[in-house]
Amino acid sequence: MNISIKAALLGSAIAFAGPSFADMTHPETGEKLAEDQTFTYRVLDEHTSVDPQIVEDVTGSEIVRDLFEGLYNQDADGNLVPGVAVSHTTNDDKTVYTFKLRDNAKWSDGKPVTAGDFVYAWRRLADPKTASEYQWYMEVMSIKNAGGVMSGDMPVEELGVKAIDDHTLEVTLETALPYFALTTTHTSTFPSPQWAIEEHGADWIKPENIVVNGAYKLTEHVANERSVRERNEMYWDNENTIIDKTVALVINDENVALTRYLAGELDRTEIPAGQYPSLSQSHPGEAVVFPRLCSYYYTINVSDNAPEFLKDVRVRQALSYAINRDIITEKVLQAGQYPAYTFTPGTTAGFEVPEVDYAGWSQEARNAKAVELMAEAGYGKDAPLDITLIYNTDESHKKVALAVSQMWKQALGVNVTLENQEWKTFLNTRGEQNYEIARAGWCGDYNEASTFLDLVQSGSGYNDAKYANEMVDSLLAEAKTMDNPQPNYSKVEEIIAADMPIIPIYHYTEDYMLQPSIVGSWPVKNVEQNWYSKDLYKVAK
Repeated sequence: MNISIKAALLGSAIAFAGPSFADMTHPETGEKLAEDQTFTYRVLDEHTSVDPQIVEDVTGSEIVRDLFEGLYNQDADGNLVPGVAVSHTTNDDKTVYTFKLRDNAKWSDGKPVTAGDFVYAWRRLADPKTASEYQWYMEVMSIKNAGGVMSGDMPVEELGVKAIDDHTLEVTLETALPYFALTTTHTSTFPSPQWAIEEHGADWIKPENIVVNGAYKLTEHVANERSVRERNEMYWDNENTIIDKTVALVINDENVALTRYLAGELDRTEIPAGQYPSLSQSHPGEAVVFPRLCSYYYTINVSDNAPEFLKDVRVRQALSYAINRDIITEKVLQAGQYPAYTFTPGTTAGFEVPEVDYAGWSQEARNAKAVELMAEAGYGKDAPLDITLIYNTDESHKKVALAVSQMWKQALGVNVTLENQEWKTFLNTRGEQNYEIARAGWCGDYNEASTFLDLVQSGSGYNDAKYANEMVDSLLAEAKTMDNPQPNYSKVEEIIAADMPIIPIYHYTEDYMLQPSIVGSWPVKNVEQNWYSKDLYKVAK
């Protein structure tokens, strides 16, 4: 079957050509463009990296999508559009994908982007020497021999990816994967410049060393303060890019960020918890809210070195049942978030949310069951349980944690110690299982239920609970080759609702303050929120 999406960009490329852009008017809408095409936005924390195979957080991935370009991008609705690849074909059983790469893609140092750059990057991701937190994604993509390479039992050359020639990339899968093409928009699959990495080592991502193939170059990075990317003149579609510079400012306090936004210093910032209703009235053209492909949850340490009380499923269930999710979404956050009783959100393409038992109970019934379970486990108000809950520094996370700790105290007599940690410290603490209960959030790497449920698979790199269930592993493995995996996904959700290694709390909405000058360009209909500065523009005020 041949799948060509080259035409998707052809019309827009033609539309952007012509003298109207030179006159500082938008080539399609005729809007007067602002003279200063700088987009400035707030991020909560310093990003983990801008190395495509190392980055593991949302804000870092936003930067990487500007600096690098993978096989495919997404449009404002979340549909695939050409990146370095212009089309792909598959064999009859859909286990071999052949991508045709454009011949005008270049690195910022002038070298051509080739299929070999993707081969190098994907081998690098799978190589245990790289120690990538996203190494497991190669198995999610079902790449042939990924498991053997990742374990060190096979050389990286055995990974199922090869360059047929400079502009033809062939990928072989272990089994057919219906959504494989969707996985190629993830930053871990983006190409990397082997020569720059070999010359500079870990310092290759510094502004003075980095070589990129995306629409922007990294021109400045001050850790925990700011990151700046500017137009890459070598980018194949540079002439149709409007935004010249994008600046990410690290502002840990969301209220400070809002103040700076209202002062005109930021073009976008998150709305502090509980303030959407008032801001939507006072700034109706700027307060924006829409569903996200994300889940907010608490992960419970059930590893071998976890405290014994967390290994008791009755305790885990009780803690989950005692959380009043309606209060958190309606009173604490107030931005349209949805109470979560399953890990996978209902916004996920093709997913039907199963009816897990406790979702249908009243909160009074949940609390009563929670008290009963804790008593069976030997705990209660007369024999209180002491728990430490960690979260990364953020006012919204703090408000949720305070609310949850009060619910646990009032319903179950649990004494909760709250501990906030800086982002990278928090990731290490959680990833090394040096915690009891930890705040967590997950946004889909692609729009299919497995992007969530794979996190409870025993071998997942982001299974921070270290939960292991043979039935879950079997159901998820089987689902990858099914035409209709919904029954398996429903069963997995039912199992984890019973075992409770994680506590789903709510499904995200995105609530931003966004300057009217750019709001028309933001991909509000894409639940993955994969945005690209090259697709934005700023109109004159």
